[in-house]
Amino acid sequence: MSAVVIDDQTLRGLLKEALIEVMQERPELLTAMLAEAMEEVGLAEAIRQGSQTGSVAKSTVLKALE
Repeated sequence: MSAVVIDDQTLRGLLKEALIEVMQERPELLTAMLAEAMEEVGLAEAIRQGSQTGSVAKSTVLKALE
């Protein structure tokens, strides 16, 4: 099997074309992908903030969720 070599400019062009095609033909897919990415960023931020704070008892968390 041979490797395919592609320069940065060509790759960028192909990616742009693919993204435009998705936006035109499957906008709901792009919306779902962006929502997922935003959730991941939020989760990462929550983990970062949580790692900088003290621990709380499980009962305290469960009471707050009620």
